[in-house]
Amino acid sequence: MLPRAAINVTPMIDVMLVVLMIFMVIVPAITTPVNLPLAANADPRPVEDDEIILRIDRKGTYTLENPSRLVTPDELRSELGRLYSGRTRDRVLYLKADADLAFGAVEHAIEIARESGVRVVGAVTERGRVR
Repeated sequence: MLPRAAINVTPMIDVMLVVLMIFMVIVPAITTPVNLPLAANADPRPVEDDEIILRIDRKGTYTLENPSRLVTPDELRSELGRLYSGRTRDRVLYLKADADLAFGAVEHAIEIARESGVRVVGAVTERGRVR
């Protein structure tokens, strides 16, 4: 009688069952959408009165608030530099941009603010509106 070589498949089946159970648990977790919280009660105003707010409208026009005045990009750079040069407490700029504005215009404003000494740019949101 000749010896027969037989492959032991029990360990392979055990590994396949473990992999199957892992995929059965992980795949539903990956495909589940994440619902992020919405700012239903967000306060659209900054906390303090002396905060500097930059508003960018749909056309890309810059407006500095407190008091409200229109500025060009060059004036914005010098004005922000002047406003933030004496600040030691914080260097936060609140940014309100139109929802239909291209991101490049917002990015340009953030770049100007960074060059002017702003450390933090905070986006101010408004409550959801029905369009």
